Amino acid sequence: LAWSRLRRGRDGGREGGRPTGGMRKGGGPAVSFAEMGLQPALLTALQSLEVGRPTAVQRLAIPTLLRGRSALCAAETGSGKTLAYLLPLLDRLLKKAAAPRGLVVVPSRELAAQVGAVAAALCRPAGLRVRGLTGGGAAGGLRRQLRAPGVAVLLGTPGALRDALRRRFLTLGRLRWMVLDEADTLMDESFAAPIEEILAHRTQVVVVGATFPAGLSQVLGRFVDVGCFASLATQGLHRLPPHVQQKFIRLKGQDKLPELLQLLKDHPAAGGAVIIFCNSASTVNWLGYILDDHKIKHLRLQGQMSAVARAGIFASFQKGDVSVLVCTDLASRGWYPW
Repeated sequence: LAWSRLRRGRDGGREGGRPTGGMRKGGGPAVSFAEMGLQPALLTALQSLEVGRPTAVQRLAIPTLLRGRSALCAAETGSGKTLAYLLPLLDRLLKKAAAPRGLVVVPSRELAAQVGAVAAALCRPAGLRVRGLTGGGAAGGLRRQLRAPGVAVLLGTPGALRDALRRRFLTLGRLRWMVLDEADTLMDESFAAPIEEILAHRTQVVVVGATFPAGLSQVLGRFVDVGCFASLATQGLHRLPPHVQQKFIRLKGQDKLPELLQLLKDHPAAGGAVIIFCNSASTVNWLGYILDDHKIKHLRLQGQMSAVARAGIFASFQKGDVSVLVCTDLASRGWYPW
């Protein structure tokens, strides 16, 4: 049993949920977004998002991606990876207004919604349009969405993108750049076929994640020269964030449930958020029924729920309405907005 606790900051969000930049190695102030040469519209959008100085991964990635290089970008959770790739790639679209759309591929609807919200906020001052494509709707509605004029950036899950490509609702022949966000999950066997179809459209490729699977280079090597990729990694990679307290408890199988119940009962309501990960949707439901019997207030989140239900549960937990979430690894990523 691995027990982790997220402390909420005084502003109601999780401490460390919004990175605030850093210092240069020499001790001077961090380079600014303006000094990186980003378009004025993007600088305006950053002000509206109340984003100040760039974080370490943003200082690493933005100059490299502005030069049009493909890259493998690895950084710890909550370090600002979303802005690290969106800002330079949107900047490239702005410099050529008639350029084809950019594509961001993410593993889940929840992450697509979060990245889409950030992308929309960045694009709005520049007049660029963002469209999400996550499946679950009728084919006619999918066709109408993709034919909407002026869409510069498309965000989608692998299955929905493959479906749109096979139905000929979508063409990626004029694509200028592509991002694979949460690469460790996207390279899972369940996503292999659609990802290979998407990668076949050669362009600038940015691969982003907190961890990279062993076979990543082999998969990418079928379509791109991985040797030409820039390798970008922060010093905090694979380190536990400072706001998470971690304790490992060695238990026999029959002892796990009693220990978990005792931990939850001892956990004060004001002590922060608790996430309980289960290995299947059925286990989420089973544990949820037991927590109900013990009068432990909680939310459940798993992939067999409808998209609308999942979105509501995800938002409710983020707001702190309920402090305990029982979930599959569907909720293992996408909590930090930038």
